[in-house]
Amino acid sequence: MLRRLWRSLRQVLFLMARRPDLVCGAILLGVLLILAVKFTCSRAKGVVAAARPPVRFFSAEAPVVERLRSVAEVSLIFFYAPWCAHSMAARHEVQTVAKKLAKQVQFVAVNCWWSQGKCRKRNRLFQYPVIHLFYKRFGPIHYRGPFIAAYVESFVLRVLTPLTYLPSRATLKDFLSYHEPGVVGFFQFNSSPQPPGYLTYLSSALQALKRDFRGGTRFGVVTNRQVAEAISIQEDQTVYLHRRFNSSLIFPRQEQNFTSEGICSWVFQHQETVLRWLQPPGTKSTLLERELNKGPALLLFLAHNPLSSEGNPTLKQMADIAVRYHSCDRRERRDWASGRASVGCQSVVQPGSSGADGSTTVCELCLNTSRPGVGTSAATPCSFLSRARGGRASLLLYQSGGVAMLHPAMATGTSPATCSNFRCGYDPFSLYSACCRRRQLEPHGSPPPAANERPEEQGASFVPPPASSSSSTPPSSGPSQEGANITGLRCRTNKTLNFYVLDAALTWPLAVRLGAPSNTSGSRPDTPGSQVGGGEWSFATIIDLKDEVHYVLDRSPTRSLAESLEVFIRNFSAPYSPLQRHLVGQGGVDAGAESGRPSEEQPQKRPLITELTTASFLPSIMEAHKDVLVFYYTQWCGFCTALNHVLIQLARLFQGNGTMTIARINVARNDLSWEFMVDHVPSILLFPRYRKHLSVKFPSDELITLPNLLRFLLKHTGSTHHHPRVQSVTSSTTEGAGPGPGLSVLHAELHLLQDELRALHLARKRLAQQLAQLWQDNHPLISEAQSVALQRESLAEQHRQKSHQLGKAVRRLQELADTSESLLSENALLRALLKALRERTEMEEVEEKEREEMGDVEKAGARNQ
Repeated sequence: MLRRLWRSLRQVLFLMARRPDLVCGAILLGVLLILAVKFTCSRAKGVVAAARPPVRFFSAEAPVVERLRSVAEVSLIFFYAPWCAHSMAARHEVQTVAKKLAKQVQFVAVNCWWSQGKCRKRNRLFQYPVIHLFYKRFGPIHYRGPFIAAYVESFVLRVLTPLTYLPSRATLKDFLSYHEPGVVGFFQFNSSPQPPGYLTYLSSALQALKRDFRGGTRFGVVTNRQVAEAISIQEDQTVYLHRRFNSSLIFPRQEQNFTSEGICSWVFQHQETVLRWLQPPGTKSTLLERELNKGPALLLFLAHNPLSSEGNPTLKQMADIAVRYHSCDRRERRDWASGRASVGCQSVVQPGSSGADGSTTVCELCLNTSRPGVGTSAATPCSFLSRARGGRASLLLYQSGGVAMLHPAMATGTSPATCSNFRCGYDPFSLYSACCRRRQLEPHGSPPPAANERPEEQGASFVPPPASSSSSTPPSSGPSQEGANITGLRCRTNKTLNFYVLDAALTWPLAVRLGAPSNTSGSRPDTPGSQVGGGEWSFATIIDLKDEVHYVLDRSPTRSLAESLEVFIRNFSAPYSPLQRHLVGQGGVDAGAESGRPSEEQPQKRPLITELTTASFLPSIMEAHKDVLVFYYTQWCGFCTALNHVLIQLARLFQGNGTMTIARINVARNDLSWEFMVDHVPSILLFPRYRKHLSVKFPSDELITLPNLLRFLLKHTGSTHHHPRVQSVTSSTTEGAGPGPGLSVLHAELHLLQDELRALHLARKRLAQQLAQLWQDNHPLISEAQSVALQRESLAEQHRQKSHQLGKAVRRLQELADTSESLLSENALLRALLKALRERTEMEEVEEKEREEMGDVEKAGARNQ
């Protein structure tokens, strides 16, 4: 390629050397091109106007500057676009916070949309507004929460004081007893006003705010050695992570670098969080899906004020329930620092082990972990075998490929008091043990266990109340039993719950979609951040994506919110949960009448197509004396809309028939039980009368047409059934075992359709004959039309010629008329001249006569003389 270009260039140069005129022409053309470009650019400078300087976005009274003039200890920079509606909405909230914290924080507003500004050139922001905070020279700390004054102010206050000073053991105890994870740093300020590592620890607290704007992980600082010894801290510059359920940790400075990023990552990696806040951004996001995929989740919507100093009592109760739920048998847990074993146990119900006497096999699996270097622990006694009885079935645990498995076996005699230990394949400091026994399931509401019986000895399962109770939270024997059952429930069930809290004022539309009341006064907070006591505006639900169910807490007026939540959690964790699946559905109004008016205006007229909802679906299809055909559709299904005319025609055929109901349901807005769901839309299900358990689905490989639907109904609604009501109906209509009323109606309709088809065939033949005759008569008409068209064209040409001649004649006549008018005017002048000449001639004649007469007189007088 390069050789070809070089050869072409050489040929051009040789040609230009032989033809100097070409060189001059090329130079002249280049000069003209440069002049044209320069002239065009010089003209464009006057066309494009420079951008106007931005105007002030905040009011003049607001303590918000438009430019960063000095470096403050804490600065809040508000990046906005003047046209952005979200920026305009957040302006009032930021202005409110600025008036409160103007003496402590410098508030700066930057127009990041101005084309000539530095923000537009340096930053690439894809949405507005954006809030960045700077703590001295640390930052930026991006605020990712809602643009509400209470939340913004709470975040700014956390940045102002990222560390909590813990001067005494009482404050340290309160700090660590809170449900949020706590980090404690020990630094002595005696030797220097700022000990080494303190700024790094402070920066780690600010790094945590970058990840969580709520400050869920709290950082505290201890300066007194006696206070630090309460949590076994001896060395200076030590970072301690408090954990409730596992051993607390100390940052390993010998293994990891003591940096703010390292400390923050270590804390978030090893912390234990029992209650998490969720804040959906309000746009398309995978936040809820990511959290719900982790397992069953308990969502609590409550009104929250982040600036409340006393805290929300409902939130405290929820945190207490979550802590007790995750607190397993702590009496078998030992201190890691002491070198003794730490035991974690979990109760498991063996599937398929239920007996005729109501007993089931319950196994307790324990993992015994000893401190490295101390040695393995001895056999751990089983937690609930001290009261075991003889003759019970038991299970043994064996190790296969590093995986713990259960194997059924029969035990003879009394179950051993201790469990056999098995060494794990990959961890030399772990021992697995399994203790199993048959347990008689205790009915709900039984008295609490004896004082010397352990909580695990009550059995790992929970028996629901009788099926007649429709409440989702059945009654319990008392708060004491509820509290005993909720403690350590995480380790006694396979359905482990994750606890989440959401601000009801910000996420109430989500709560309404999950089953919260939307039309009840006082069920929703009016303003975000409002503080409500007693859980008046609270709503709780449990969502399990794996089983595709969710349950709604139905609070009892005789219980508090905490008691209702505990009963709700226990019922969900039971092997046979009495909770009823919550089905979301729209209003139950029939919407099928042809007139389109509401059903209350037509109380006597039955709708052509019955619109079913979640509430009316089951009662409608279970009418024993009616055949019900249900059409499943959604509002986004185009095929469903195209099939509406077929459904309407079918409904008109059965209009007035009391044994057939044509209905439809929008499955996108109405949840149904699993046995009534379909795998695709559109789908059609038939529920025959007196045989509802033999429902039939319309074949998916057939077209949904009116004849196919009629054949489908004829096939599945006319079959005989040995039911007394069916036999009585059939005997009243025909002698012997003839077809039922539904089949006779369908036969009558079929005969009518056949007659109509015959009539249509006859009409089709007649119409074909008429069309043939018309086609024969059409040929002469076409020839006549063509001749008429030719004559029309000739007449049009003659008309054009005659019009042209007529135009010429008109122009000539106009000329003649003009000439005649001019002649007439000239003729009048000639007449006047002739008349004057005549008069003049007459006067001259008269004068001549008078002269002659005078001459004659004179002559006569001369003669006389």
